[in-house]
Amino acid sequence: MATFLYKLGRLAFRRRHFVVLIWVALLTLAGVGAASAPSAGSSSFSIPGTEAQKAFDLLEQRFPGSSADGATARVVFKAPSGEKMTDADNKATVEETVRELSNGSEVVSVADPYTANAVSRDGTVAYASVSYKVAGPELQDSTRDALDEAAQDARDAGLTVEVGGDALQTVAEAGAGEIVGIAIAAIVLVITLGSLVAAGLPLLTAMIGVGIGVSVITALASTLELGSTTSTLAVMIGLAVGIDYALFIVSRYRGELAEGRDREEAVGRATGTAGSAVVFAGLTVVIALAGLSVVNVPMLTKMGLAAAGTVVIAVLIALTMIPALLGYAGRKVQPTGEKSKLFGRRKASKSPEAAAKPNMGTRWASFVVRRPVAVLLLGVVGLGALAAPVTSMELGLPDDGTQPTSTTQRRAYDILSEGFGPGFNGPLMIVGDARASDDPQAAATTVADKIKGLDDVAAVTPAQLNKAGDTFIITVIPDSKPASTQTEDLVHVIRDTGADIKADTDAEVLVTGQTAMNIDFSQRMNDALIPYLGLVVGLAFLLLILVFRSILVPLKAALGFLLSVLAALGAVVAVFQWGWLSGLLGVEETGPIMSMMPIFMIGVVFGLAMDYEVFLVTRMREAYVHGEKPSQAVVTGFRHGARVVTAAAIIMMAVFAGFITSSESMVKMIGFGLAIAVFFDAFVVRMAIVPAVLALLGKKAWWLPKWLDRALPNVDVEGEGLRTETESEKDGDPDGDRALVRV
Repeated sequence: MATFLYKLGRLAFRRRHFVVLIWVALLTLAGVGAASAPSAGSSSFSIPGTEAQKAFDLLEQRFPGSSADGATARVVFKAPSGEKMTDADNKATVEETVRELSNGSEVVSVADPYTANAVSRDGTVAYASVSYKVAGPELQDSTRDALDEAAQDARDAGLTVEVGGDALQTVAEAGAGEIVGIAIAAIVLVITLGSLVAAGLPLLTAMIGVGIGVSVITALASTLELGSTTSTLAVMIGLAVGIDYALFIVSRYRGELAEGRDREEAVGRATGTAGSAVVFAGLTVVIALAGLSVVNVPMLTKMGLAAAGTVVIAVLIALTMIPALLGYAGRKVQPTGEKSKLFGRRKASKSPEAAAKPNMGTRWASFVVRRPVAVLLLGVVGLGALAAPVTSMELGLPDDGTQPTSTTQRRAYDILSEGFGPGFNGPLMIVGDARASDDPQAAATTVADKIKGLDDVAAVTPAQLNKAGDTFIITVIPDSKPASTQTEDLVHVIRDTGADIKADTDAEVLVTGQTAMNIDFSQRMNDALIPYLGLVVGLAFLLLILVFRSILVPLKAALGFLLSVLAALGAVVAVFQWGWLSGLLGVEETGPIMSMMPIFMIGVVFGLAMDYEVFLVTRMREAYVHGEKPSQAVVTGFRHGARVVTAAAIIMMAVFAGFITSSESMVKMIGFGLAIAVFFDAFVVRMAIVPAVLALLGKKAWWLPKWLDRALPNVDVEGEGLRTETESEKDGDPDGDRALVRV
């Protein structure tokens, strides 16, 4: 591996014009494709194999158009104190609002509250349902403006009017924090590298990689039904890994120059050594993201594959474009003069004693090696305490009830709960397949009667049959709010009675609706967690055995990851569910943690955690292979890698934290979770627990059964084959063909 990448780096250095031209051409083509692609429609949300999805599919067949993807809005009216919505003046205002809402070109229908039985029993609340031709994010601004104006006219007439529904859904706005995150990354790069040119290379290549990835996603968004969150995730992860991967190669290149090698040789060696770590670190991230497909939720699969594709682009750019750009930069990537002093680089004229002065990474590693037990216990106990909130984690999917109280959606939700009961915002849809029944109408009546007798049922609407008379729909209003355990229990009870109903009526009963879909989605996430964890950790474990040629080092890496991800999930629960520091982070409303958050964080954090494991421990392995004692190899690894790993972690945290300012709750939660997870993993696990464990294990850390050592291919991540490459060139074999056997 090292030899192949060494040759690739030198080739990119020599053919720099051609390499840069290829990447610029790819960026241009992707940009043209994105600009000419049709606008993306709404991303479909489906959970194959669940009862809720089966019912939706049945509705699509038997009730054509009933599950259309068009947006809906609920205009909620509340009468002034002491009045009712049935009063003449209030009724006239509502009817005028309904007429006003019906005028839009994208409006399909508007249900009048007085003819649709949409007035509360006490007469104080009513609502009008508006259906549109297109999904929420695709509605024209004029349509939303008309909706707002109609609601404002009714307010001016004296009514309290709020609007809910997905018609108000828009593409998430990027917060200013994302720009701040990139700015922080730039500052960290300048401080770390001491050169504006060197700092600019990782930023430039990361931007190009993200530009290509996001442009491709945009071009395919309509065809593959990719939502806006897909591109946001690709930007988030693509920027973070793109900057980090380039940083490691640039840093290694500077080190090779400092040892007196010419520029082309330095590029080759940097690509062969740091580039090998980049390849395997990237592979772990790709495995983790692509592995999300095992959950069998198309939306999650698309998000994972799109982000994985962006990571692949970041790896390829780091291995080819960075060497090419280093060819243009020359020695400008090295800090010089006073800049060297500012950033801690000592001139050659310094005395050997001063040059040998240990840096902070060396001092820290030496401290850990001397006191491994204390450091290990402190790190494990600290992360364990931070993980404690996970035991009370509540999972769910966001709805208008989790919106901030300052939004009209949340106020509409609360008014409907007040007027029609807490379960009104989460109705259950009972779909009955009565093709095998002798009397579908009687079967529907029997089903409705049985459900009416169940606990926690507030109301059951009369059955509605399709034109063929073989399928019926019954709407059930729970007595409890949608996200409550009582409503979840009701869904399970109805499904459990389905067998008895089928025996009595020959009708198959299915429960669906948004609430039932959320319950099924959460269950799917829980069921997939262990298989997904086993797949991702298992594959990455095998990959790390190849990299480190050890059993205990990959095992330690996996266990350390579990600590960091559990601590990060604990922090997410504390902030987004309990409300700790919520004001500081802009979390206006607490609530359940999104169902996909645990499995998503496991996937992404595992991949990113292995980045630092590979980058840091590879230098230790390299030192050990070259003859150093195990404890000294740990110190050597920190001397060369701690500064860069620290910078890479801060950069990644800054990029992720920038997304906390997003207007979309899912992006905000993911940004915070990933930022805090990187902090725990990089600075507690990799910087403290890892060296402590390696110091305790000694030579045992690098033990591998001889039979397994013989069976595994030698990928040569530590660059041992590069010595053979150099010797081949000195012996008159400029292409180093004999060294290719080590690839």
